[in-house]
Amino acid sequence: MNTIIRKSMLSVAGLAFAGGVFAGPIAAHAATPVVDGKPAAVAVAKVQGAQSHIDLNDEQTANVKAIIAATKKAGLPERAAVISIATSLQESKLENLGHLGDMNDHDSLGLFQQRPSSGWGTPEQITNPEYSTTAFLKGLKQVDGWQDMALTDAAQTVQVSAYPDAYAQWEQQATDLVAQHWNS
Repeated sequence: MNTIIRKSMLSVAGLAFAGGVFAGPIAAHAATPVVDGKPAAVAVAKVQGAQSHIDLNDEQTANVKAIIAATKKAGLPERAAVISIATSLQESKLENLGHLGDMNDHDSLGLFQQRPSSGWGTPEQITNPEYSTTAFLKGLKQVDGWQDMALTDAAQTVQVSAYPDAYAQWEQQATDLVAQHWNS
């Protein structure tokens, strides 16, 4: 039975990966939507498991603001920013990673450890916070029901990580960051 479930999950992950590869990069952005000035009310249904937290430096805070700006530009709600920031916390600790040599995971780059060889974009695009966030959000929007999924499930469906449960540990900090910076 476990083999059947594992194969089903791998099939879903493979489809999500193929969707990300074949969906291609986002070269142009739609017109900037109007975002109301009401205070952010980001609800966390139920935070999964033990939570992690890191103190952010100025660069990491700027990347949080870039993720939020790209989310607003895409016309998506605060929940999309929470998922994006939690994903980036897990993938790069909100640092815009360049090529790490032997320490690099394949050719993974940027805030989300996206790979040029997997169709996420060029190294220059992937290391642009707005571009990489928009690419992540494009993948997220392709996930049916992402708004109501557990954060780790939504992030994993886009990222196809070897550590699918790791995103959950950043949900509270991501929620707090969105609440703090959504209207700033």
